[in-house]
Formats: sequence, structure tokens, C-alpha cells
Amino acid sequence: MAKRILVTGAGGFIGGFIVAEALKRGYETWAAVRRTTNREFLQDERIHFIELDFTDELALKATLAQAIADNGGKWDYVVHNLGATKAANYLDFERINYGYMRLLVDTLKALDAVPEVFLLMSSLSVMGVGDDEGYTPFKITDDPVPNTRYGMSKAKAENYLKMVPDFPYTIFRCTGVYGPHERDYFLMMKSIASGFDFSVGFRKQMLTFIYVKDLATAVINALEAGPKRRAYFISESRGYTQKEFREIVCRELKKKFVIPITCPIWLVQMVCVFCTIYTKFTGKPTTLNVDKFRILKQRNWLCETADTERDFNFTPQYSLERGVKETIAWYNQAGKIKKKYTFTGYCLYRLKNKTPI
Repeated sequence: MAKRILVTGAGGFIGGFIVAEALKRGYETWAAVRRTTNREFLQDERIHFIELDFTDELALKATLAQAIADNGGKWDYVVHNLGATKAANYLDFERINYGYMRLLVDTLKALDAVPEVFLLMSSLSVMGVGDDEGYTPFKITDDPVPNTRYGMSKAKAENYLKMVPDFPYTIFRCTGVYGPHERDYFLMMKSIASGFDFSVGFRKQMLTFIYVKDLATAVINALEAGPKRRAYFISESRGYTQKEFREIVCRELKKKFVIPITCPIWLVQMVCVFCTIYTKFTGKPTTLNVDKFRILKQRNWLCETADTERDFNFTPQYSLERGVKETIAWYNQAGKIKKKYTFTGYCLYRLKNKTPI
């Protein structure tokens, strides 16, 4: 009989790929969604859907209890992928990233439905500022010192798991996750396609990435490996500069001319403060805010991944180049990226080829 997996946040970018990987490996896969969740990427007929309302403790408990009673018992594995990365109110980070996770853990315990492994999807942001001078990678033994509300909420969730006696958990601290139908890196690629690449600060910034399919593979590997009661960094083993990222994207877009624009940190800070004030008055979350500024300002996102590779028999199969290639192919097929030629780029192209402008 196939083991059963419950994935919260299944309607999100990462959640959909975890569901797909679980199905691929033959698990009875349950996708926890809201009534309003977009199910565009959850079309497989084998998916079992369960609507969970984390804003109503009694309703959540009743729904889980009914599903357990009607379907032969508890889930063998639970992947808690539900979380907020943007919020109009900073208190929402704690309410969702910490509060919802705690509620789920407490409810599973109360129902005597603790799984074999509970995997929490956390973030490298829990670590806070690293070595921005010597670029020493984060070590998993380093103490987390988060400097954003988002990072603090994730760290609080991690700490709660650690305090629950004998609870079978594993924590993934993910770096920058990209892939098809992701939004933030898509905006960067779209900007490059239009002829401009924006970066923050004049000092070198080392970025780290994990392709979403590799992340989904690591998740299922970790579940099968059993609970570790500790955290792991999830990333490709090397880092990239903004220039390297731009060059990879340009190659895949066949974009010959892109104007790199470096924004001074003080200017980005001003924009982020303005966006934060805008969100406060409108209630609409924006990509840029004071929290995001601290992330953009940070120069070093390198982290050690040897423990992850060893304990879960996991080696990322996608380099950034391969992952970007597949991602851009998906966006092109979906008609979401159109190459645009700036006047400057057009002139440079003409001059290079010695043709009249």
C-alpha cells in the first residue's frame, strides 16, 4: 500500500512541484489548499484535495479528523510548505509562518496523527547577515540571527519544532528557488529581455539558487530518509554574481545587448521605504519594502550543503544554466517573455555589424 503525503501550500509555486514529485514516486498525495486556491498547476487526477482553514482552529481540527477517519488513518509524511513571503502587515508573517505551523503541529498531536516525518520549508533568511567582507559561506552550525520580519517568523517556527519533545521533524532552509511559473526571478528575466538588468550596490554580491525540481527531489528524499531533528541548507553548491546570472539569461534569450544598471544602496532604500509607506496606507503588499531592502543589501548568500548531499543522497541535477534554460523555455511557450530592443541596443547592433542606423 502506498504511503500517504500531505502537502500544505500545494497551490503555490513550490508546492505544486512537490506534489508532482510525490505522484511521480508513487505516493498517495494530498494537496492542502484553500477554497480560493488557483489549481491551474494541480490538474493530475490522482491528487486528493483537502481544504484547510488555518484561520479557524476548530474547523481545521474537524477537517483533518474527518479526512483521517475516512481514508484509512493518518498521513505518513507532512510537508508544511504554507507560508507568506510578502505581507501588507508585518504581523502577518508571524501569524502565518509561525502561527499556522504551530497550529498544524498541535492539531496533529491532539489527533494522535503525528507523521513519520514533518518537513518544514524554511528559508536561508533565518541566518541574517553573513560575512559580507570575506564571503565565508554560512555553516549549518552558525546561530541564526535573522534581520527581517520574514526571517524572524521562520526562525520562530523552527524554534517551536525544536521544543516539541520527540517530534519527528526535518527543516529545509531554502535559498533562492526559481523555475517555471515563479514570479520574482521571472521579473528579473523579463527586465533583461527588455534590455535592462538592475542590480543593487556596487560591491560584489554572491547569490545562491536551487531549481524547483531539484528542491522537490530533495524534499521526497528527506522524507524517505526519516526525521533528522535538525536544519539543512538547500542550494546548488556554488554561488553566482549578478553578472553571471545576467549572462546566463542573455544566452538563453539570445539577447546580445543589455544595459546593466547599478542602483546605489541609498536610492534602493528610499524606494523601499516609499513602497512600505504605500503598503501601509493602501493595504496592498509590494515586492519592494523595508524587509526586502535588507535582503537586497546583503552581499553574501553562500551556504554549505555537504550535510544535505550526504544525509539525503542528494546532488542538484540542475546548474543555474540548465535551470534557466528550462525556465525560459517554459515562459516562452507560455508567451510570457517577449524580447524588446532598446534604441541603444539597436544602435550598438547596427554599429557592430557596420550597417547604417
